[in-house]
Amino acid sequence: MKTTWRSASLAASAVAVLALTTACGQETAPAAGSQSVGATAAAGGVVGVGASASPSNGYGADGQPGAAGQSAGKLAVSQNAELGKTLTDGTGRTLYRFDADTAEPPKSSCDGDCATAWPPVPADDATAGAGIDKALLGEVTRTDGSKQLTVGGWPAYRYAKDTKAGDIVGQGVGGKWFALAPDGKKATLAAKPGLSTRNDPKLGEIVVDKNGMTVYRFLKDEAWPKPVSACTGTCLEKWPAVAPVASDDTKGVQKKGLMNFTRPDGVKQQTINCWPIYTFSGDAAAGDTNGQGVGGTWYAVAPDGKPVGAPKQ
Repeated sequence: MKTTWRSASLAASAVAVLALTTACGQETAPAAGSQSVGATAAAGGVVGVGASASPSNGYGADGQPGAAGQSAGKLAVSQNAELGKTLTDGTGRTLYRFDADTAEPPKSSCDGDCATAWPPVPADDATAGAGIDKALLGEVTRTDGSKQLTVGGWPAYRYAKDTKAGDIVGQGVGGKWFALAPDGKKATLAAKPGLSTRNDPKLGEIVVDKNGMTVYRFLKDEAWPKPVSACTGTCLEKWPAVAPVASDDTKGVQKKGLMNFTRPDGVKQQTINCWPIYTFSGDAAAGDTNGQGVGGTWYAVAPDGKPVGAPKQ
């Protein structure tokens, strides 16, 4: 098989204190206290579909059986409700690409433990099914001399935690692994609004960011008379602040109190109903909810800004 490949707002102004006071009085704030970083989930914390504890090997599939050597077969196009068209192998397993690789020229940077978590797809018997341009299929020689399938120049992989056809647990892992679209590009959630909602099977309707990552609230924050974040220093390393999102770049999220504020360190942070919002470093992929209930102070956010499942104040 011959190698072929193909080349692949912030918009929110400062708000006057008076406007803040008017917009942010929608909910009584709990008393501020010392920050709770919450490095581990509290007992009873909810874990979402495909979620896992933070992986120790950095690749997201410790101890999982690989699929090395499994043939690609006839590639197919699968329709995913959130990602659109994705590429699968002959058994329906999702194929992925790695941001650390290159397509021009094709080169794989995934070896050793990485290749155990993300088994390379052999190029030998790969054929193009309906909706796939066979000219985009190629191969690259790995460091061990084996031939790996490329799509649009990008080396293709499976994910060890995808155990059945249709699984797409590997999407967004580490911010570097993405499902392959039929043309070799990323089947990403980039087309999603800056903030939107999804229906979680355990939590109900919750807010997610543009990458599909769950958004959280910290019960020790304040919203009235103006937003105040109690998460600073090392807390922010585990709970990154969500950057400002334009009001017209949201879907399904309450508009009232949808604003940003400036933190003491000068960084601007987004709020929903004036409550500061965050993501969780322990969520490895879109759909994870590992931050739910951590420390009894961190909870996913409902479309109206309320913390989902939090004890009543």
